Amino acid sequence: MSEEIKLLVVEDHHIVRQGLVALLNTVPGMAVVAEASDGDAGVELFRKHQPDVTLMDLRLPKLGGAEAVAKIRSEFPAARIIVLTTFDGDEDIYRALQAGARGYLLKGMFGDELLDAIRVVHAGKTRIPPVVAERLANRMGGSALTGRELEVLQLIVAGQSNKEIGGTLSISEATVKSHINNLLSKLGVTDRTQAATTAIQRGLVHLK
Repeated sequence: MSEEIKLLVVEDHHIVRQGLVALLNTVPGMAVVAEASDGDAGVELFRKHQPDVTLMDLRLPKLGGAEAVAKIRSEFPAARIIVLTTFDGDEDIYRALQAGARGYLLKGMFGDELLDAIRVVHAGKTRIPPVVAERLANRMGGSALTGRELEVLQLIVAGQSNKEIGGTLSISEATVKSHINNLLSKLGVTDRTQAATTAIQRGLVHLK
């Protein structure tokens, strides 16, 4: 085990990234060896530096955080990655952890929590705060939407009527209604507006 924990920071917001790097470089036993502002660069820098722990934002340009995590883990199965994000929708959490992240932290946490999580993940363990674990449990307990239901949900959020959704997806209006009834039931809501709100809150659909 090396004396110093080598870190890679992947974050597209310059000020946030600079703040993280500055903080981490003041901590004895930690050193940021590289930083990236998009997912593609994050993957490339991981290959080059093979850091001990990577901090990965979830919403990144070019290649999303979950996709970048999956790509790194496919090449380096032992990679230890902590997802650091403002998004706490249970679907976002699920995707990141499915991709192979070892930790999931919200950006509102205190510096001590971040440093503790880095040490825990570096030691080969996982770190998921209770609030995040609870949301993940909710996701695991619910019925998963099918690909088609997710497409319909995306179009509901975009404000399309049943007729417009049918046209976009080349299916009948009756089929659209059937998909909507199914997804309302799975989401535990009673109408389209609630479905749209829930979809955004849970990270099932992201506003462009």
